[in-house]
Amino acid sequence: MIIPRKKIIFTYCSQCLYLLLFNVFFFTDANCADKPVFNPSRLVVKYGDPTSATCSVCQSCQGYFFSLESVGNHTRNGTTALWKVDRMTEWVISANCYYTNAADELCCSQLPVTVYKPPDNVSFSFRDHSGPLLEGHQYTLQCEVHNVAPVENLTVTFYRGQTALGQLQSNNTEKKPVTEIFTLNINTSKEDDGVQYWCEAKLELGPEGPQPPLVVTSEKFSSPWTIPSTIQGKKFSVKSFEITIMAYLIYTYIILQACFLSLHM
Repeated sequence: MIIPRKKIIFTYCSQCLYLLLFNVFFFTDANCADKPVFNPSRLVVKYGDPTSATCSVCQSCQGYFFSLESVGNHTRNGTTALWKVDRMTEWVISANCYYTNAADELCCSQLPVTVYKPPDNVSFSFRDHSGPLLEGHQYTLQCEVHNVAPVENLTVTFYRGQTALGQLQSNNTEKKPVTEIFTLNINTSKEDDGVQYWCEAKLELGPEGPQPPLVVTSEKFSSPWTIPSTIQGKKFSVKSFEITIMAYLIYTYIILQACFLSLHM
């Protein structure tokens, strides 16, 4: 009696779709009771850093064969394969470990791999606005996060002082670094006079990622002042208000200079 040779394959690649489609048509692992096991079960790695994982297959598998594609290298010891990458240079990747048994049934496991990059910087601004804020008016806060990946794991929080105003997330599924702009509308009140606004970008990658999660904050923006609604009711424009303040300061300076001179005559 000839026992069919079992085949075990460990693959790492950036484009494995052709391999998976082939397996779907010719194999199935619906009845596989002993699937390969990855350790760790999920991999999170910073772009440019080294990484590794192991795959263990059934102890009864003999005469196995390993195959490796794309970057990295692997070694085998019995029914365990060790995959190592000295420097992660791929953004979209997959790692698959599988074998076929005597009945040509496919036993397959896939290792989820997340490659991340912290933001280069985070900037805060008021969209389409400069100068004093008007009490009771609506303004748009803007937070720009530069060159981050994956952006779908990013949470942006806007703050007024130490009070969180709202949290936003991106629906962009791009895996490579992108620059994303987040906006939030607010209404001002007299309590906003001189308060600081800012935003925070947090990259949350789960328990396998950095702990605590990576956080980058913007510089804090202090609003010069909030023009009261009583002044707004007199239909003062922001420009005329600034001119009025400047004239008042000049007038005060002249009076003080006159008083100083009279005291020294």
